[in-house]
Amino acid sequence: MPRVAGQIDVAKTEAILDAAIEVIGQRGLAAPMEAIARQAGVSKQTVYNHYGSKAELVRALMARRVDRITAPLRDPGAVDNPRQALEAFARSMLETVLTHNAYSVMRVIIQGAGEMPDVAREVYEAGPRQARRQLAEFLAVETRLGRMAVDDADQAAEFFAGMVMGHSQLRALLRLPSDKTVEEFHQLAAAAADRFMRAYAP
Repeated sequence: MPRVAGQIDVAKTEAILDAAIEVIGQRGLAAPMEAIARQAGVSKQTVYNHYGSKAELVRALMARRVDRITAPLRDPGAVDNPRQALEAFARSMLETVLTHNAYSVMRVIIQGAGEMPDVAREVYEAGPRQARRQLAEFLAVETRLGRMAVDDADQAAEFFAGMVMGHSQLRALLRLPSDKTVEEFHQLAAAAADRFMRAYAP
């Protein structure tokens, strides 16, 4: 059984997740937990103490990634400055999803989705769906405060993510080099925030 939250060694948790990114990214979803434990420098039992199954481990990977992507929406002052928060969210999404080595995990998950649908479902729920849900909640709050006029927060969240990611996500999945510099990604994030705020101006 997994440990309760208070018992989890944070350093070991991070080591296991970092190792999972590397091992699963290289060997696919079929990579044994033993290999992940060895890479993390812990016992296989320690991995199972933290994550009782491969699906739980992958869900934790996605949850950590979503937490990093959505962090700008929880920053102090984010609610009072929606345009700046959206730009920071866009930059975080681009930097984390397109340049972080965790994207290799997304490739192997897609490849193995047919054989491991439970893992694919965990990835979708804890990853893309959760990120969109948090953005939608932020947009709903801004609408209640009168700073935006969003009639369908879920749909608007999808629109914003699509504006930001575009074909860059597909290029990353296909292992093609990025067609934009870091500065161009930052300009894209700013432009997306500006256009989105105008589209949903109260």
